[in-house]
Amino acid sequence: ALYRHFRTPVACGGTLFEAVYAKGKLDEFKTWLTEHRFAHVEISDGTIEIPRDEKLELIRDFARDFTVLSEVGSKDSEVVYAPYQWVDWIKEELEAGSWKVITEAREGGTAGIFRKDGDMRTGLIDEIAHGVALDDLIFEAPTKSSQAWFVKHFGPNVNLGNIPPDEVIPLETLRLGL
Repeated sequence: ALYRHFRTPVACGGTLFEAVYAKGKLDEFKTWLTEHRFAHVEISDGTIEIPRDEKLELIRDFARDFTVLSEVGSKDSEVVYAPYQWVDWIKEELEAGSWKVITEAREGGTAGIFRKDGDMRTGLIDEIAHGVALDDLIFEAPTKSSQAWFVKHFGPNVNLGNIPPDEVIPLETLRLGL
């Protein structure tokens, strides 16, 4: 109710979606989202495998009733996709109805757009930004150094996610150039 009062949309994380999918409870999940007045939903496959065509169909289906955020990338640091795959998949998910596509990074910055040692895959990020409009992306940036890199590289209005609560104010001061 507080979020709705301030007109701030709320979405359940993609891990909840994946748990619901794995249990075959998508219809119940949709009903629950509607009953609790969620307007946004995240569709991801970072911890489980959803066939590509099926994921795109799920995005199309949910986009009929919700604002969909989808996520590309794996939470498994051993899984590495080529940059062209990221770009193709992001474009497919946008065409299927995603409002924004999130680039996976895990909470510790050790998978997806990061290497397992925590280094950012800046070449991958540049390939993604070259192939997809920045406004259509949300880059997960769980570390202060990655937040600073994104703001410096793409400007203060870059869409960032997976920001630890205690870093929200420092990030905003960075965005403001303070």
